[in-house]
Amino acid sequence: MPAGLPADPQVLVVMGVSGSGKSTVAAKVAERLGWIFADGDDFHSAANVARMRSGLALGETERSPWLAAIAAWIDAKLAEGRSAVIACSALKRPYRDALVRGRPEVRIAYLAGDRGVIAERLAGRSGHFMPASLLDSQLDALEPPGIDEHPIVVPITETPDHAAGLVIEGLAAPL
Repeated sequence: MPAGLPADPQVLVVMGVSGSGKSTVAAKVAERLGWIFADGDDFHSAANVARMRSGLALGETERSPWLAAIAAWIDAKLAEGRSAVIACSALKRPYRDALVRGRPEVRIAYLAGDRGVIAERLAGRSGHFMPASLLDSQLDALEPPGIDEHPIVVPITETPDHAAGLVIEGLAAPL
């Protein structure tokens, strides 16, 4: 375990729009630290996946149970005394609040990048339910984390390995 990381269990939420590299970077962080990894996409209902696959963005009604399921997973990992990393879009402040509020052991890492880079990545991706046509709605919804959220901000132009290293350094740095 890198120096500076708290010994107590913690959970890292790696956030950003679809195509920012959340799952890849989160999995690398979890692997390096020996933490549990989960992908927020796996918490979506079949109906949510079908909706997004058809090119429709989720509304608050669809998103609420998804965030509640992720928050319950976070609570379970902390109750088990296990550190974990989850990839989750968490595009708006209220969504992040649902995952972080009342949980001082939860940190946010934000993978930040511009539309052009993300669109290029989405165009080259296959087999994912989220179509590139929803990128603009995600960017419109995005509320980058504020300084008061103590985010670890990493540019998506970094390689996944380097981005994971920057996230780990951020976890070890004092708030």
